[in-house]
Amino acid sequence: MLRNVCRQFPITPLINKRIPVRTLRVSEIRFNDKSEQSSKDSFDKSLLKYLVCPLSKKSLRYEEQTNELINDELGIAYPVVDGIPNLIPQDARKIHRNEMHKNDSKLE
Repeated sequence: MLRNVCRQFPITPLINKRIPVRTLRVSEIRFNDKSEQSSKDSFDKSLLKYLVCPLSKKSLRYEEQTNELINDELGIAYPVVDGIPNLIPQDARKIHRNEMHKNDSKLE
C-alpha cells in the first residue's frame, strides 16, 4: 500500500529542488543589553485604561514595587510577568488589609 502512495506522489523532485537558505553572520546578531531587557519587562501603564479586574469589572492600579495590578475593592493582586499582566483569578494573590493601607498612606 505504501508503494502505491509513493508512486502516486513521487518525492524525488522535491528532494532535488534547491531552496535558498540565508546564513547569519556573527555581526548580524544583536545581543540584548540590560537596558533593552528592562524596558521590555516593564509594564506599559497606558494599558490600565483598558484593563479591568475579571471578577469585579473594576479598574486596576499598577504597583511598581511588587510589579502587580491591584484591585483595591476585592484586595486582589494580579502578577505582571515579563510585562504581560496575568489576569487569571487562580494566579492572583490576596492582599492583606494592612498592606492595602500601607499603599494608601504612601499616596498621601
